[in-house]
Amino acid sequence: MKKVKKELTIEQKISRRNFISMGSFVVLSGAAYGGWRWLYKSPLEKPSITGHAHEPLRRALNQTELFFRRLYSNNNLVKTYPKARAAKQVRVNSFIGLADEDFEPADWKLQINKGRGEILQLSLDDLKALPKTEIIFDFKCVEGWDQISHWAGVKFTDLVEHYNLHEQAKLSYVGLATPDKKYYVGVDMPSALHPQTLLAYEVNDKPLPMDNGQPLRLIIPVKYGIKNLKRIGSISFSNTRPPDYWAERGYDYYSGL
Repeated sequence: MKKVKKELTIEQKISRRNFISMGSFVVLSGAAYGGWRWLYKSPLEKPSITGHAHEPLRRALNQTELFFRRLYSNNNLVKTYPKARAAKQVRVNSFIGLADEDFEPADWKLQINKGRGEILQLSLDDLKALPKTEIIFDFKCVEGWDQISHWAGVKFTDLVEHYNLHEQAKLSYVGLATPDKKYYVGVDMPSALHPQTLLAYEVNDKPLPMDNGQPLRLIIPVKYGIKNLKRIGSISFSNTRPPDYWAERGYDYYSGL
């Protein structure tokens, strides 16, 4: 005689689901912990343009960069906002490269290394003579905060066009550094040539304050804040990755959004 299967009570069903859920949690937690331990014990990369990251993590970051660079398009613009949405007080997150007490904004010149020993020097007035562009966007930091802010300056593409830097723009990277060379970033050329990338000299319709990079800073909305270098002293071009302050300390070189 065939036995009739006894139907589980509601309490038994709940208990079984809880058991399965707890078992799955334990297994997945164990796997996650094992993966973390494996990554933690893996060797660090050899310091070069990048450093201080575990080798598997750096390989993953580099592969992620290649993936997103294949998808990248300058037709993809970041969202912009009305001026009323901009923060009245722009957050200051770092003073690296801004600590030179002898720095005098009136004596500042932007040095553009065109290659083969040719240096183009521009004053702030030279830059202000070019078309002015404004952008109000959500500035994002790798630390997790963001802030809608209002900037104005010269589009990087307008700088390239006006000063005939087309040959330099055919190279793969742009390197930027503060006058004291203590902060420096490397940016892939497609991102530098994004139509919303600015060399900014104003915030909230006023000249940049010292803490925000007076007299000129990079605003590159398709990157996290660590790439938005304050107080640009020099710009150079190359086919190899330029030095990058935070990439040398374990962060993602690309740092794209």
